[in-house]
Amino acid sequence: MQFEVWAPLAGRVAMRLDDATYDMARDGDRDGWWTVTAPAADGSRYGFLLDGGPAVRPDPRGRRLPDGPDGPSAVVDFEALPAPVAAAPRTPLQDAVLYELHIGTFTPEGTFDAAAARLGHLAALGVTHVELMPVCPFPGRHGWGYDGVAPWAVHEPYGGPAGLARFVEAAHAAGLGVVLDVVHNHLGPSGNHLPAFGPYFTDTHHTPWGAAVNLDAPGSDEVRAYLVGSALAWLRDYRIDGLRLDAVHALADGRALTFLEELATAVDELAAESGRPLFLIAESDRCDPRTTTPREAGGLGLHAQWNDDFHHALHCALTGESQAYYADFAEAPLAALAKTMTRAFFHDGTWSSFRGRTHGRPVDRRRTPAHRFLGYTQTHDQIGNRALGDRLSASLSPGLLACAAALALTGPFVPMLFMGEEWGASTPWQYFTDHPDPELAEAVRTGRRREFAAHGWKAEEIPDPQDPATRDRSCLDWAEPGQPGPARLLAWYRTLVALRRTHPDLRDPDLAAVRVAHDEERRWITFRRGDVRVVVNLSPDPATIALGRNGVRVLAAWEPLEHPGPDGRIHVPGESAVVLGP
Repeated sequence: MQFEVWAPLAGRVAMRLDDATYDMARDGDRDGWWTVTAPAADGSRYGFLLDGGPAVRPDPRGRRLPDGPDGPSAVVDFEALPAPVAAAPRTPLQDAVLYELHIGTFTPEGTFDAAAARLGHLAALGVTHVELMPVCPFPGRHGWGYDGVAPWAVHEPYGGPAGLARFVEAAHAAGLGVVLDVVHNHLGPSGNHLPAFGPYFTDTHHTPWGAAVNLDAPGSDEVRAYLVGSALAWLRDYRIDGLRLDAVHALADGRALTFLEELATAVDELAAESGRPLFLIAESDRCDPRTTTPREAGGLGLHAQWNDDFHHALHCALTGESQAYYADFAEAPLAALAKTMTRAFFHDGTWSSFRGRTHGRPVDRRRTPAHRFLGYTQTHDQIGNRALGDRLSASLSPGLLACAAALALTGPFVPMLFMGEEWGASTPWQYFTDHPDPELAEAVRTGRRREFAAHGWKAEEIPDPQDPATRDRSCLDWAEPGQPGPARLLAWYRTLVALRRTHPDLRDPDLAAVRVAHDEERRWITFRRGDVRVVVNLSPDPATIALGRNGVRVLAAWEPLEHPGPDGRIHVPGESAVVLGP
């Protein structure tokens, strides 16, 4: 078996394979690369010794770290994994409904196999894709996954490569695609061995996590190839159907051909080669439509992006909160919501009080399909980055939760749910870590408390990220969906997802065709998508709303109500939503 590693900083490289050591030779055709051929099999442990140093470092491209980020790599024979049987679903992004979940808290067991056992629930819900939060190795057993340090490997406590392969196969057998969240903008603070091998990071740019990933300084060609290769490996070797790219606005890249364009080109080529509809979804804070504009039209060519502006407007309309970035949306939240539903971005060159400057660029609604954007009421960020990790269900009535669902699931954007929201889960989703390094653990603990103390929270009120109970509290309670209240909300979600699937108007990508009316004072909003009307009353008081036409009937309603009368008026109970069609 041939082993290779890029180590341009080293004058001598050896490989430790099980109990044997092999000197590696420079590759005459590739600058900085070292190679060696040695007998190995699936599971063989190996690592590299740089310049005679005593530390055996894991392979930067290693596919398995059975002992964690500081242990040796292990050979993975993908042909030895269970052969895929189920065909990958071919649902295009335009018709998708995504479901974000975290393997470590989706079930108390926190494994791929335990999560796979719950996929029947998601199939019955009607979602089309499961979006997994990051599964790369990180220190300890439990964590969010955004401090991963090995972009080619799979977290061993979740089940390692074999566990991920089984999960993807089970999802495909259930008719579900799989999207994986990957992090290219930084690596975790512990267990990161890449700097010993080469210029994977650069001081040319600085990020909130320190030195930036090297995308444009000397040596960046190999770093970009490393990250692109990792992304393609998830899609090719595990048959994953798409990737969510974390915080692409934090990718410092001054080159003419950006890393994101290079990645999107490679993914499109793999899609054409494999005949599978692969896609990339960005998380971006820029409010820049060029993120998802096709490359031939001058954009980056990513296929979609999260739309936080829609979330923020909806959150303010539901909760009345106005702190931090919500301040920009809180003055007239229904007007902000109406703008995002018709123009995607609220910030399209407008003043942002949170940033202290103008922000964003307008979306060309004639050329930009609505499925370039994901719409959601909650995400791991918007829950977990709150002081107590409280969901909307902790403070809103069932009726308002139903209203939120109606806006996200019948609105113009590709809907995404966060695990448990479909039944109004009572469990929080809090920030938790499991750093073995005591100094790092204490720094995370005190930093978290200091952050929220600045907003008036007492230190003892902030959950300790290192306390195992914080993770345990964040696990879903699978007894809840069978209880009367949660079961009713779950049935509502299933109804809305089914309506989206059966009514093409609810998947129409034409943003310019969306019509919205609202009353800020009376707290109702209504919108039209083709022949389908949606009316949402956020007020506790009933509302009589003129639809402007008759001949429509109730397709679904949170509270029982009569069809509109001949005058085209509908009487909607307080904190309720209704979907109408011809």
